[in-house]
Amino acid sequence: MTKRYKVAGHIFALSLPDTCSIWPRLTQYDPFEVPEDGTEPLFELELVKDEYAPVPEAELVYDVPTEEGETVIRLWRHASGWDFDMSPDKRIPCRSHMRSNKDFSKGILMLDTRKVSDAMFGINNSLMLLFAFRTAPLGTLEMHASMVGNSGKAYLFLARSGTGKSTHSSLWLEHIPGTELMNDDNPIVRVWPDGRIIAYGSPWSGKTPCYRNVEAPAGAFVRIRRCAENKITPLSLLESYALLYSSCSGFKADKTIADGLHATLEKIVTTAPCYVLDCRPDEEAARVCAAEVLK
Repeated sequence: MTKRYKVAGHIFALSLPDTCSIWPRLTQYDPFEVPEDGTEPLFELELVKDEYAPVPEAELVYDVPTEEGETVIRLWRHASGWDFDMSPDKRIPCRSHMRSNKDFSKGILMLDTRKVSDAMFGINNSLMLLFAFRTAPLGTLEMHASMVGNSGKAYLFLARSGTGKSTHSSLWLEHIPGTELMNDDNPIVRVWPDGRIIAYGSPWSGKTPCYRNVEAPAGAFVRIRRCAENKITPLSLLESYALLYSSCSGFKADKTIADGLHATLEKIVTTAPCYVLDCRPDEEAARVCAAEVLK
């Protein structure tokens, strides 16, 4: 069975074996499902029952150290494309393996186990990777951020995991009237040919189940930084670029992906305001931030 989804205007497909009973677990994708209309999907992921066998001549090109609880991704390059080994934690062996063609338009997912949790992890992370890599040349960023909506615009809070993105969104929800949570971990930002910068919800939202098919013009990007006082400061173009570059997904050693990211980031930082919010995790921090970005 194959289902199709649209996120930030990009259509992709997911295929599972006819005997697979995991569809009822994939409800986070339901708000994004679209019917078959003959349009070619940008990429497709297929879960297969094949046993994974590493490509002997594959070259390891990405293996970044992670903290406990962070997803492990290892990327291998070979003559026919790419292999991804994935694990939810560095203490757990990689049991999910995706093999992709060279342009990331087709991926097959192979699992070492039949556990539902491993299948869910493999499907979600494979789709996120394919989406980030395939859409990077198309004006699209998959961000690591918590995103709220207010007054018709989207506001993205960026920081390292565990340093306050979700907390700051929660403070807005509690203290800034008219605020709604749009996504709590992986929103999408797309620059359209006419110059519009639109932020979108996605089927991926980290530990907070917020899978909303919503969109709004990007109002501002705010880096959250813990401090004893609450103060918000506009960032320069170079600082803004560095902030967004470090917060978007993509294999930046690949020239096609890197060039796409650069072009998109350049358009965003010259159009949308970026700030750093030095703050405590309190009501005043939300009010200081809102007073600046909503004006």
